[in-house]
Amino acid sequence: MAEEKQKQEKVAKEVKARPGLINKEAPTGRILRIMQTDIPGNKQVYAGLTNIKGVSWSISNAICYILKLPKNKKIEALSKEEIQKIEETLKAGKFPKFLLNRRDDFNTGTDKHVIGNDIDLNEELDIKRLKKIRSYRGWRHATGQPTRGQSTRSHFRTNRKKGVGIKTKAKPGAA
Repeated sequence: MAEEKQKQEKVAKEVKARPGLINKEAPTGRILRIMQTDIPGNKQVYAGLTNIKGVSWSISNAICYILKLPKNKKIEALSKEEIQKIEETLKAGKFPKFLLNRRDDFNTGTDKHVIGNDIDLNEELDIKRLKKIRSYRGWRHATGQPTRGQSTRSHFRTNRKKGVGIKTKAKPGAA
């Protein structure tokens, strides 16, 4: 009991002596949930929106521009109406075509912006389709090889035993 108290006092003295130990950037405020993603309240809107999967810096900039939000406003300072408008804008996906992450969708033929878990789902379905039609990329995915033309002679060598350069213990009695 006394030892713990001494340790706490020692830590308190170190913190007072070196104020740089305390991380002032740590999220001490609220954490808001936007599009099933927790965003620390101390982040600015422009940077905080990029925590959402599928929202890039350019999409975040477009949201701030469309909704006329100041980029340097803190996430915790957003009202419920502003959060709701952000979610509606993201769900609607009314961004310029060059910002969208799913242009000319294979199934629907439309341009859309996919956010959240839908990104993983669409990617998985695309890979399954490539495997099903037995395309070259599908074969590469199925065999675990690189699909974009990289060299495989010296890279992508998984589960190989290291042969050269291993030092082994000397046998007893050997000179």
